[in-house]
Order: sequence, then structure tokens, then C-alpha cells
Amino acid sequence: MTDAVAATGIDVGFTASFTTQVTDKMVHQFADLSGDRNPIHLDDAYAAKSRFGRRIAHGMIVGALISRALVDGLGVGGIYLGQNLKFVNPVFIDDVVTVTIKITGLRKEKGIATVETMAVNAKGDIVVKGEAVIMMNAPA
Repeated sequence: MTDAVAATGIDVGFTASFTTQVTDKMVHQFADLSGDRNPIHLDDAYAAKSRFGRRIAHGMIVGALISRALVDGLGVGGIYLGQNLKFVNPVFIDDVVTVTIKITGLRKEKGIATVETMAVNAKGDIVVKGEAVIMMNAPA
């Protein structure tokens, strides 16, 4: 796997990011997919009485966006071996979120990468942080 990883040009310190808006449509699609119909995500009246004062997105939507960042940044065909996430601040409907990944460790002989994962909102507040371990795909 050493040659395959070397061929990607990706090494420790490599970073990639993208920015997207978390929309009401995404929240409803995620609720349909996951079955998580918690009213904090879907019901304006309920959420208005919560500690957040308004609806929040499912935290795992950001988890899915991290998965997208890994594919977009490191290439298709990689496989998750593990991911931990800490939900630091809520993501509200229509928040703009930037997801950044950074390779912090690389076992080139095995093609295994440790990746710092971070998502921040437009104000620069961390919303989700964690670490992934992935098996990188060999380039075609």
C-alpha cells in the first residue's frame, strides 16, 4: 500500500474543507432516513420552548458531512474504520457550516490514516469535532 498512498500525494498535514448550508430540506430528509423525528428538529413551536429557542439540525447530519469531506478531500473508495464525534454547539436550520479534515497520522504501509475532523459555523464556533480512522483507497 505504500506506493498507492504515495501516488495520492497525501501525507500528514494534508487538509481539505468545504462549506455548505444545512437546510430545512436536509433535516426533513434525514428524519425520514433515520427515523429520528425528535420535535427539537422538526417542530418550530416545540423548539421555541427549548433551551435553544429554535429548531436544531440532527448532529449526525454534520457527521454525514464529515464523511463527504473525507471522500471529497481524500478520494473515493476509502472506508471508515472509526469515528468519534463531540457535539460542541448546535447547528440551526440554514446555518452555513465549514467542514475541515486534517491528516494527523498515516501508516503508509497499511494505507491507514488518522484524520482530525472539525465543523464550524459561519461565526467560527466549533459545532462538531472529532477524529476518524480510515482505510485509504488505492488510486486507479
